[in-house]
Amino acid sequence: MSAVITTPPEERQLSTGDWLGFFSMAVGVFMAVLDIQIVASSITQIQAGLSASQDEIAWVQTSYLIAEVIIIPLSGWLGRVFSTRYLYVISVGGFTLASLACAFAWNLPSMIVFRCLQGFLGGAMIPMTFTVIFILFPPRLQAGMGIVLGLIVTIAPTVGPVLGGYLTDAYNWQILFLINIIPGILVSIAVWTFVDIDKPEWGLLKKIDFIGIGLITIFLGCLQYVLEEGAKKQWFEDHLIVSLTIVAVISGIAMLIWELKNPHPIIDLHAFRNFNFAVGCWYSFVLGIGLYTIIYLTPLFLAGVKGLNSLQIGVYLMVVGLFQLLSAFIAGPMEKKMDLRWMLSIGFTLFALGSWMNSQLTVESAYWEFFVPQAIRGTALMLCFVPINTLTLGLLPVEEVKNASGLYNLMRNLGGALGLAVSNTLITFYDKTHYAALRQSITASNYQVQTMLYGLTEKMAQNGVAQPQLAALKAITSIAKREAMVMTFNNMFQIIALIFVSSVLIAPFLRKVEKQEGVILE
Repeated sequence: MSAVITTPPEERQLSTGDWLGFFSMAVGVFMAVLDIQIVASSITQIQAGLSASQDEIAWVQTSYLIAEVIIIPLSGWLGRVFSTRYLYVISVGGFTLASLACAFAWNLPSMIVFRCLQGFLGGAMIPMTFTVIFILFPPRLQAGMGIVLGLIVTIAPTVGPVLGGYLTDAYNWQILFLINIIPGILVSIAVWTFVDIDKPEWGLLKKIDFIGIGLITIFLGCLQYVLEEGAKKQWFEDHLIVSLTIVAVISGIAMLIWELKNPHPIIDLHAFRNFNFAVGCWYSFVLGIGLYTIIYLTPLFLAGVKGLNSLQIGVYLMVVGLFQLLSAFIAGPMEKKMDLRWMLSIGFTLFALGSWMNSQLTVESAYWEFFVPQAIRGTALMLCFVPINTLTLGLLPVEEVKNASGLYNLMRNLGGALGLAVSNTLITFYDKTHYAALRQSITASNYQVQTMLYGLTEKMAQNGVAQPQLAALKAITSIAKREAMVMTFNNMFQIIALIFVSSVLIAPFLRKVEKQEGVILE
């Protein structure tokens, strides 16, 4: 084993303004991530308000995600051109104005345009704030700041649907966007006043990679659309999905070739030559799959099987957020005292364990059957997020962090998009498979079925139901569909568990990072 000595960044005294600036940026990140999911539980009300169809209203979420995915990899170059201070203020100020416009959207097309602007401007805030950790703070504080952002990025999607449902029930759907106005103004003022860590490089405007920007926009836009809409349109049975898939593949290959050959690329893919960065991006991708897919699956089960409302679902989901907060006090000391590869392995293993425990659900599963698995996953998220940040970005030169942070955050979002797309397809497949199997077992010769049918028929007759036997048959069919759905969700949690536990096998190959001592051990 050899040691390569590196010089740690020179530590300077942090001022009160530095802290205020960073935490203001963190508030902006919370707003941007929150708005991805805040409309999820209020789609019906927004649909009614905009007179949109069920298929059309999905674009309120899809448009935001497509725009956000496009801007994230471009944020590194934009940050160099405009500087962190200017770009962040433009982003959060524009995001605030777009939020105000969303609240006063008069029809679906106007809402889609404003949501695109929201996603485009909000997406740039996320990687910029990650970059600031490695530019502003000395190594001894980077883990703690990573924990802060980790809490924000992982808690906000959980809080979004619950907060959105509550606000819509208490007031109206417009308030979902209006709540961004005052925080957005305050964040803009604070960042302009306190954040001044780099200077604009206006000369880069003379070397704008227009072809690269175009290829990236086409590739990521088409890819995100295919992932978002594929399951709804039966994938390659739909001509538009087939066409956009072909466009995404061609533009993606062209983008890779162009960006690798261009001396002034809009995104520098050479960061992937760093083994830790490449593997860290894979872990970010897997974390995105787990984070966004489970946030989607759990409310779906609680609403579809248990029949709970938004507030009740929120009580269940609060467990994850609570244990994320508590685990922050564990993750910090662990990061300082333990090999980050071990910490990462423990985090991913715990997440797999929590997901596997959730795969034992039944119709009778109540709050406490959800509590322990969610507590384990909530704890695991911080043990995953902190080491991934350091292992992925900690070994890169400071001048490469802006670009690399955009790619790193992009992988998490793509993981979430792919996870949701594949989940919707698998849910449909497993649900049909399990229901078909149950139907085959429900026959007139089956003693248990005969007993249940007789009992239900008697009960229906006593309650004065017309055609009690037919009503009993419908009830049995409904039970079979419900049980098929339960089995389907169990399968989904098992798949997520297997993905996470198998990812642990790569951890030993990462290079060990001793950030406190400025030594990289190989």
